[in-house]
Amino acid sequence: MDSQELQRLKNKYDVVGNDAALGQAIETAVAVAPTDLTVLITGESGVGKDVIPQIIHQHSRRKTGKYLAINCGAIPEGTINSELFGHVKGSFTGAVEDRKGYFEMADGGTLFLDEIGELPKETQAMLLRVLQNGEFIKVGSSKVQKTDVRVIAATNISLRTALQRGEFREDLYYRLNAVQIMVPPLRDRKGDIYLLFRKFSNDFAEKNNSRKVSLSLEAISLLKSYRWPGNIRQLKNIAETVTALESSRALPGATERIELTQEQLAPYIPQEHDEMLPMAAPASSGTASGLSSDEKRAFVQAIVDLNQKVEMLEAKVESLAAGRTDPPALPRQASSQEQDDAEWQEQGTPEISIRKANDTLIQKALERHGGNIKDAATELGISERTIYRKLAKLKEGAR
Repeated sequence: MDSQELQRLKNKYDVVGNDAALGQAIETAVAVAPTDLTVLITGESGVGKDVIPQIIHQHSRRKTGKYLAINCGAIPEGTINSELFGHVKGSFTGAVEDRKGYFEMADGGTLFLDEIGELPKETQAMLLRVLQNGEFIKVGSSKVQKTDVRVIAATNISLRTALQRGEFREDLYYRLNAVQIMVPPLRDRKGDIYLLFRKFSNDFAEKNNSRKVSLSLEAISLLKSYRWPGNIRQLKNIAETVTALESSRALPGATERIELTQEQLAPYIPQEHDEMLPMAAPASSGTASGLSSDEKRAFVQAIVDLNQKVEMLEAKVESLAAGRTDPPALPRQASSQEQDDAEWQEQGTPEISIRKANDTLIQKALERHGGNIKDAATELGISERTIYRKLAKLKEGAR
């Protein structure tokens, strides 16, 4: 693919950047599109993996068929089989009529399964059957049905690690991994960071009729030096926050575009450990989320400590299961980067105070977003299923 064709594709799918690895990912997507090979897209959360399956579908023989994108992590575990494969009337409480699942609805088209690593083991077995012979059975039925669907999967976790832990089926992993396309993290695309910042700032300014923001050379260097654990999604949030606040602070009569210095930009760039929580606008009286920097750090450290306790408990369970009587090794101290990358996942806790802290953060996020679980999960950097599990536990505790 020549450079002009590659740029045309980027423009069509609103992809910004000149990174070679990103270009390679797009070229690979186009190359495998005419086939029916299963594709596994890997990359960290927020890197923009969702554009790759769209490119594959639009360049395939299935482009006139349906394209459905499903976030496996957003579907409660108790209903995911019904969502994917459908159910028959009376198969469970609330099943008042037959329902088609996504595999039936996407017959002849493409099904994009995001966060594939979140699938329960039972659902993984059902997915493997579809991939092998195109067969599935609705929940509550004994009738085998056929479907012709191309599956594209994506994950932001290491499926090999999940496989080693027994959380992901080995046969399904190799079935999904016919072709792997890796979307690079933003920290490896330093030349694209300011291009993306300008795009997000301009788009926000045009939509909200505010001034556009550009950066000085020193401010650009600061932007590029940050690690961006939340990748493009995090950069977009910060660019829009910067544009909204700095535009409103500009003096009357200022030009249409304002340029920020490094000192002006610095308060918007999260400090170490702060990226675990929503980025707050700089203010002397506190943060937009109602938490001080010290409170944020305390919460993050509490979650890191919790994860270490969970690792120790898991090791103890594994020792008992293997018939060993020797005590498991203590978990190693997490590095600063691992603390930055720690995810708030509910795995049970021996510390009531930590659980309450977690509950409070989730409840506050839900309140800020009017009960919208998807928006709350995006703000906190956790999966929607984690919030569903938390709400279920709170409901059980209230009985």
